[in-house]
Amino acid sequence: MENVLSSTGDSKLDQAINQWLQFDKNPQTVALVQGLVKEGAVGELRRCFGSRMEFGTAGLRAAMGPGISCMNDLTIIQTTQGFCKYLEHCFGEGLKERGVVVGFDARAHPPSGGSSKRFASLAAAVFTSRGVPVHLFCDITPTPFVPFTVSHLGLCAGVMVTASHNPKQDNGYKVYWENGAQIVPPHDKGISVTIEANLEPWPESWDVTSLSHNPLLKDPYQDIHTEYYQDIQQHCHHRDINKSSEVKIVHTSVHGVGHAFVQSAFKAFDLRPPYAVEEQKDPDPEFPTVKYPNPEEGKGVLTLSFALAEREGATVVLANDPDADRLAVAEKQKGGQWRVFSGNELGALLGWWVYQCWKRTDPDRSTVKSVYMLASTVSSKILRAIALKEGFHFEETLTGFKWMGNRARELLDQKKIVLFAFEEAIGYMCGSAVLDKDGVSAAAIAGEMTSYLAAKNITLSQQLTAIYEEYGYHLTKNSYFICHDQEVIRAMFDRLRHYGNQDREDVSYPRQCGGVAITAVRDLTTGYDSSQADNKAVLPSSTSSQMITFNLSPPRSSPPPPVVRWSPLISPPRSSPPPPVVRWSPLISPPRSSPPPPVVRWSPLISPPQVLPSSTSSQMVTFNLSPQVLHQ
Repeated sequence: MENVLSSTGDSKLDQAINQWLQFDKNPQTVALVQGLVKEGAVGELRRCFGSRMEFGTAGLRAAMGPGISCMNDLTIIQTTQGFCKYLEHCFGEGLKERGVVVGFDARAHPPSGGSSKRFASLAAAVFTSRGVPVHLFCDITPTPFVPFTVSHLGLCAGVMVTASHNPKQDNGYKVYWENGAQIVPPHDKGISVTIEANLEPWPESWDVTSLSHNPLLKDPYQDIHTEYYQDIQQHCHHRDINKSSEVKIVHTSVHGVGHAFVQSAFKAFDLRPPYAVEEQKDPDPEFPTVKYPNPEEGKGVLTLSFALAEREGATVVLANDPDADRLAVAEKQKGGQWRVFSGNELGALLGWWVYQCWKRTDPDRSTVKSVYMLASTVSSKILRAIALKEGFHFEETLTGFKWMGNRARELLDQKKIVLFAFEEAIGYMCGSAVLDKDGVSAAAIAGEMTSYLAAKNITLSQQLTAIYEEYGYHLTKNSYFICHDQEVIRAMFDRLRHYGNQDREDVSYPRQCGGVAITAVRDLTTGYDSSQADNKAVLPSSTSSQMITFNLSPPRSSPPPPVVRWSPLISPPRSSPPPPVVRWSPLISPPRSSPPPPVVRWSPLISPPQVLPSSTSSQMVTFNLSPQVLHQ
């Protein structure tokens, strides 16, 4: 063979390289590998060829470049061949009747000749070579449009080529099943096995030139665009307010695909078009203005958005990640600083809003028993608190929208109503047209919520406080350490499982954390849950990932944290700002049998204090202040 090279000194590595060069028809990746061999760059060759990318429930995600460890033309072909074979096994001739959809974002890697668009074309070529109809989007599209298309057209599967908010060198291959949700076990294992059995490219797999006149290829772009924006209008409940609203909103797509689609979503809601951050509105695979194209990074990614908002007098900023399936929101505070809402905070706002809108449009209160909201186990339980008070159902799932999407489909098949689902990593599913996170519809819904509240002179921050006052405070503090060594990670978690007896095999979890008693332990790696009667976790467990949850009981002697909100005890003069009310409130609502938390009230000095009875069984202190203090 022309491309077979001399030895690197590692026979296994040599075999992988030579097989690669026999299969690869991309001259750029071939040249890269040949160059590495010539230079004797064994370390880099091992990085590229050491192990094949593992196909999991999230599909594939890795850096673009040569080799079986990277995203490139050949690995896309091999993956799609395996996926196609698996679909043939599952659906038989139905696959050729129903077909699949393929979408892509704007990522590209010039050194290897790889790009999302080319990868999508190669995937389409593989499917059509087997007689499978392919709905290939002609242009970049948000990730949520792919699951929407699967459900809307009744297809067997969907593929989205994207790495979402990963660094610029990465790309990914995301897979949806016929139910419109991401795949879950055992599909991931089945696909992985068929990939390994179909590594040699089929004769027509490289032929993307014939796609333009292939009768099996269809472009769903215009039809899906129309249907999607028509569908999301079911979530538009205040069109008159939207039309007249003077609220100014800034939007950034962070060099991704979201700009045009969010503009269209605002138009569908009759909302004032958001100001677009000019430097970031057009797709650019280099992501030149940010270190990481991830709105979760907060203010560092939103610097240009804040600057535009200051110039235009806007008070709210919306940000999508590059494939527009996530949404971040920030709001300018009275002091002039910007508040970036956490994923849990925005989940509370959107969950509350979606429920309120549903309640207004469905006067039959008996149907509330069929309403469900979902959140992942790592997310705030604010939805559970709202559900308990309002009478609908809340369920938690394992981490990832693949679990929430599949659970939502099960509930929909049981004729239930799935209103909302979210995960703390700024992912939101409003409604059930898209069984995955959707940053486009969430942006329009957040825009309407903002306009509605502004018409009542209420900010997003004030409404969040009102939600907490109504349903209980749910506060989170997230942090993380990055570790890529699986052995180190496993050792850390094993230490927690044998905390009291490191030298023995018996499981013994910690009993305290920072002096606070641990009341329950759930280990979803082993399937243990001490809060269940049989000590077995309700949620599915997996030995391939590590997750332990500790429930703590706060010391009774410690007062719950203070919360400040504006609420006058009496009507002050209109020229005066309303006095603050400081309330002590636990993070979650205490049991009804518990004594009520102490209340500290502030009120202006209007009249002499009344003579009231006292009691040593409860705590109450009232401070009378002069109105001038309120202006400090």
